[in-house]
Amino acid sequence: MTDKPVKVRIAPSPTGDPHVGTAYIALFNYAFARKMNGKFILRIEDTDQARSTQASEDAIIRSLRWLGLDWDEGPDVGGPSGPYKQSQRKQIYFEYAMKLVESGHAYPCFCTAERLEDLRRKQRLLKQKPMYDGKCRNIPKAEAASRMASGEPYVIRLAVPREGDSVVQDSLRGPVRFNNAEIDDQVLLKSDGFPTYHLANVVDDHLMGVTHVIRAEEWINSLPKHYLLYEAFGWEPPQFIHMPLLRNKDKSKISKRKNPVNIEYYRSIGILPQALLNFLGLMGYSMPDGREVFSLDEFVADFSFDRVSLGGPVFDVDKLMWLNGTYIRTLDDGQLLDLLQSEVFNTKRLAPIVPLLKERMRTLGDFVDGASFYFAHQVELPIAEVMRATKQRDPKETARYLKQFLKSLDNLPEFTNDALEAHMRTFCEESGLKTREFFMVVRLAITGRRASPPLVQSMTILGRAACAQRLRAAVETLNAYRPQ
Repeated sequence: MTDKPVKVRIAPSPTGDPHVGTAYIALFNYAFARKMNGKFILRIEDTDQARSTQASEDAIIRSLRWLGLDWDEGPDVGGPSGPYKQSQRKQIYFEYAMKLVESGHAYPCFCTAERLEDLRRKQRLLKQKPMYDGKCRNIPKAEAASRMASGEPYVIRLAVPREGDSVVQDSLRGPVRFNNAEIDDQVLLKSDGFPTYHLANVVDDHLMGVTHVIRAEEWINSLPKHYLLYEAFGWEPPQFIHMPLLRNKDKSKISKRKNPVNIEYYRSIGILPQALLNFLGLMGYSMPDGREVFSLDEFVADFSFDRVSLGGPVFDVDKLMWLNGTYIRTLDDGQLLDLLQSEVFNTKRLAPIVPLLKERMRTLGDFVDGASFYFAHQVELPIAEVMRATKQRDPKETARYLKQFLKSLDNLPEFTNDALEAHMRTFCEESGLKTREFFMVVRLAITGRRASPPLVQSMTILGRAACAQRLRAAVETLNAYRPQ
């Protein structure tokens, strides 16, 4: 690696809610860039046109800004290496893919989806690793060019060497060795002309001058493909640093099935940005003096990858709550009052709640008790009311269908009143559940009450992440319940 000024990037895909894992990797990129007086880039990897949305991109930018992780170059601030959205760089990727074809490091593949599915099916039956069989790899260049020019659908695949090993250096792990025979001829350019992650990632990192690729360890398996691409282009690769994955308490990879992962969820329940950053800074990292409470500036000042531990850091929400309480107590009363007014009791948040409670109020003070569940981090499930609503059914059976409902919410495209109510009624029909019973159990899980403002409207006000967290907690409570 030549002695270039440090330049790093965070490259989220706008295909869902802003993820705490994105913030975690962004924090370590940011800290390294600031420590080394380098540059930090935000790049939006939106080549998955079917799933990418502007709303998701906006939420990612909004969340990272809220955390205070400002970038030097990006889609909203510009810079010398733009554009910073991959959907706007389509022609660039096409040109580089064709350079690989010309040099023999890649080739067009004309196999149909049906043939590829049949190939995978046969490989599964034979218990073989699913890989492309290279059918189109040896098509003569002139024939391939003619078929491409005729409009026949094709993708561009990387021509991976069939022999030898690829050895790539990871700054935290040392040399990582891969058998080339085990590496698939990866698709680089899809039939719609958009690149896959692998081509776009390497081309963009090179053209944007990225010197260090700091990303999650789940991308280690992609490392040989990226290294082979750098070799094929004749480019000097960056230094690779793969951070340990965030884990649940059971050591499984963090996911929304077991923990809230939406950054905006944590903001909505009153987590302070400095507390969340401090918490993420403890993930696989320790300060030289062992202290657990530190500011972003202090983290940057003491930052070194030598202090990263490869053991899977546990995303312990209880630890986050403790840290958040510590930060709240450092605020003076005026600062706390300002935060309560701007983050909790603001007009935007109160406006949809007021009409739901107005008809239930006799005094203004009634609003406080009636609305409390909207602002709580969690609610207590009243088991006695659940048993009454389900006519003393086995709590584990109730937990089972609540868990199924929770899982089904992942497939709900829009978390709106109409869409959610229709989804809940369809779930009842398909599960053979009585609507009255099901809605009451969900109400108890979401609000902690038998009587509350309208359930569906309350759920959409709380949001998908908060509802999922309360349903998860209800499932755990029901599974743990032992009748007296």
